[in-house]
Amino acid sequence: MSFGTLEYQERLRKTFQSMAAKGIEVLLITDPANMNYLTGYDAWSFYMHQMLIIIGGEDQPIWIGRNQDANAARLTTWLYQENIIPYPEDYVNSESKHPMEFVADILRQIGQERRSIGVEMDNYYFTAKCYDVLKKGLPDASFQDATLLVNWIRLIKSDKEIEYMRRAGKIAEKAMMSGIDFIDEGVRECDVAAQIFHSQIRGTKEYGGDYPAIVPLLPSGEKTSTPHLTWSDNVYKYSEAVIIELAGCFKRYHSPLARTVYIGKPDDEYKALSEVVVEGLNACLDMIKPGIVCEEIEETWRKIISKSGITKDSRLGYSMGLNYPPDWGEHTVSIRKGDRTILQPNMTFHLIPGVWLDEYGFETSEAVRVTDSGCETFANLPRHLFIKDGLFENIS
Repeated sequence: MSFGTLEYQERLRKTFQSMAAKGIEVLLITDPANMNYLTGYDAWSFYMHQMLIIIGGEDQPIWIGRNQDANAARLTTWLYQENIIPYPEDYVNSESKHPMEFVADILRQIGQERRSIGVEMDNYYFTAKCYDVLKKGLPDASFQDATLLVNWIRLIKSDKEIEYMRRAGKIAEKAMMSGIDFIDEGVRECDVAAQIFHSQIRGTKEYGGDYPAIVPLLPSGEKTSTPHLTWSDNVYKYSEAVIIELAGCFKRYHSPLARTVYIGKPDDEYKALSEVVVEGLNACLDMIKPGIVCEEIEETWRKIISKSGITKDSRLGYSMGLNYPPDWGEHTVSIRKGDRTILQPNMTFHLIPGVWLDEYGFETSEAVRVTDSGCETFANLPRHLFIKDGLFENIS
């Protein structure tokens, strides 16, 4: 359990408030990040159906999961023994039984079968089959979408959460430099990925790292025209760029970071692109402060890059922090035109002003925390294009 009982109780209180405002009496949580946020539960068990049941006014949630994962709930959460309810192993990958039948049975047994029930309809871990089985098992309940109810509560971090993200930022620094140092002509992409993974998990002398929600992204050459490619066993070539996007992770809290390396001598056009992107990022970091709205950050970025004729259709950033695969984002706030969310202290974002053109791209990013008067970055590395060209290596 990463946080004290009082912090979990405060998170639960805020969840009750949001439930009441939406007319939800029972909330069913299947997003593992939200399960962790409310209970501390932390296991690689999200590939099987599991659930947290939150009943308005009750002292604790109820955890339901696979029988062999029940001890993980006992070891990592603040829940009472009687609030940890495992389903038998014959529900696992069964053609005749489904875990949501078990959940519906429990809800009937504790008198919740006629309640207004909120479910996280749009997340990676709650399937159409889950919803169908629940509705059949609870025909007298009324269901409503509560997809991001807890996610919005997670938006403003506690001081301890911020400390975890600062640690993740230090891990990200080390992992990034391990990748940059190892990249060179003739080196295999997979070997660079291995170096990065080693640094991410080893962490620092003071604390180790966790597995991140996203693997290192390592497009090179013309593949830098798109952001979400990983690696192969190809070797790097002279006169090509390599984008590295990764995150440090500590106790499931992330600090993403992106930088770009060039093997050889970049032409003037590529250097100009990198300089414009860095200028735009720096301008955004200088203006972030409490009280402004998210679209103002994007507007600052757009004004900088438009002077060079560059456009960017994708969002500039998003809220992030606690999460599990396949994403470290919180799926709430986006830094883009039209998002009027007001910045408050201890909100955290991944600011990623990547530009991906038809044949190449450039990325540099920062994980940031909104402070009382501005913002801080969780990592501390130069943002310029890293150049590796024989005798001269611009990696300071």
